[in-house]
Amino acid sequence: MPQLSQSDRDGEMTSQVTFEDNRLVQQLAGVQNSHLKVIENQLSVRVHLRGNQFSISGDIPHVKLVEQLLTDLAELIQRGYPLFSSDILYAIRILSESSHPNLKDIFLDQVFIASNKRTITPKSLKQKEYIEAIRNYDIVFGIGPAGTGKTYLAMAMAVAAMAKEQARRIVLVRPAVEAGEKLGFLPGDLAEKVNPYLRPLYDALHDMMDFERASNLVQRGAIEVAPLAFMRGRTLNDAFVILDEAQNTTSEQMKMFLTRLGLGSKAVITGDITQIDLPENKLSGLVEAIHLLKGIDAIRFVFFTNRDVVRHRLVQEIILAYERAEQQKPGSSRTLIEN
Repeated sequence: MPQLSQSDRDGEMTSQVTFEDNRLVQQLAGVQNSHLKVIENQLSVRVHLRGNQFSISGDIPHVKLVEQLLTDLAELIQRGYPLFSSDILYAIRILSESSHPNLKDIFLDQVFIASNKRTITPKSLKQKEYIEAIRNYDIVFGIGPAGTGKTYLAMAMAVAAMAKEQARRIVLVRPAVEAGEKLGFLPGDLAEKVNPYLRPLYDALHDMMDFERASNLVQRGAIEVAPLAFMRGRTLNDAFVILDEAQNTTSEQMKMFLTRLGLGSKAVITGDITQIDLPENKLSGLVEAIHLLKGIDAIRFVFFTNRDVVRHRLVQEIILAYERAEQQKPGSSRTLIEN
């Protein structure tokens, strides 16, 4: 257990947090105190390490937050969690957003171990909610901006389900819609024509397992990556189905997809309603589904925001800037959802 001592004056305070395990202290501090520098930059506090004692100075709320941060991260390290600088950022965000956060429940929720031996775990309260929804519901919608892990975590859950024999196959689907630019004539057969639209799904898949194994499963039909149009007339039993970029489905396509689900199957639908590439006179099937299906208890909707972005920190600021601009437009997709 860490030892804490404090003194405060004029809205600021200095606190000492001491740990007995020197190796744990070094892991908390990071290489050349890199983790402490992240904490200082994010919370405008001063953190000094002398021996096995951290000294934290700054305004009272932030110093209190750092106390909890160091204590909770130390417990994660003791549980064998490999701490990276990015985890410091995610932990600060979680502790700042929740009055009763439990970092252990989030960071130690192992979803899957990827081919590079990296453990995939949730990095935010919303990602934890999303994973729990996928575990407990047969149809889950993950809606929010790019970089929030919607598709990546769904893919990890799908591969984990296959590994545990909870699903016999994985079906990865995307609508073949151009993202705001005309690509023109694409040479080759049908598979070669649609492959560029499906590339992001292949990229995520190959991050979960080595290329040879993934290719073998695709050849055997255990994993299928296909454009949405290929789903018509099919019934998918014992499958984990992911529909990515669902904001670019039409009303008819979304209905067609949702009615493909067979016995023992699970579907995850992901999309970003601020990036609809359909013609202006076409209603997004995802936007319509939110209105039509939100009253069905057995279907779960998880809404991510720019605060859940887990890519480069600038991505969050870029998304926020575009959201502000979008909100000023009359009849925007966001306005439709809120109404």
